[in-house]
Amino acid sequence: MNRARIVAQARTWIGTPYHHRASQRGAGADCLGLICGLWQARYGPLPETLPDYSPRWDEAGAEERLWAALARHLIPARTPADGQVLLFRLQPRALAKHLGISCARGCGFIHACPRAGVVEAPLSQPWARRIVARFDFPPISD
Repeated sequence: MNRARIVAQARTWIGTPYHHRASQRGAGADCLGLICGLWQARYGPLPETLPDYSPRWDEAGAEERLWAALARHLIPARTPADGQVLLFRLQPRALAKHLGISCARGCGFIHACPRAGVVEAPLSQPWARRIVARFDFPPISD
């Protein structure tokens, strides 16, 4: 895996406007769309059809569907590193529903948010404490 390449590819999405359920670099993306776009650039088609999902970060529920899907296709990681997919729980007792790509030697992340679109932001303490899981992309097979 080339972590620098993942970060460089994610940075090409910066400036993409926010659009719920979209995954088109330069045209529109949400946080999941950013991750899906990176997957498609690395591996081709998505491994499963995305279920319908709400844009609300405070959505409650018993089933962590996004977390489970990430665990099916990515590699859970314990040690922080650039190029990882970060999963955030933004509200207590809400589902973990926000994603980003770690960068800047663990001090930043690239994500999509409604008001700003795809941006690179500092991984400040308020963000860092909301990380519930980290994942590595799988190696590319020849």
